[in-house]
Amino acid sequence: MLSAQAITNFLISLEIMGLGMAGIFTVILVIMLVVFLLGKIGGKQEEDLQD
Repeated sequence: MLSAQAITNFLISLEIMGLGMAGIFTVILVIMLVVFLLGKIGGKQEEDLQD
């Protein structure tokens, strides 16, 4: 039914898709970390202004 070449191409495409998903996941984590750190820094500046 499926040739060896078709199965090989499918496995290669799965590997590429997995790398892309891992990259997206990593970028989302980095963005969340940056937003968290900016929130911490911004929160301290607001507290200093209220005192």
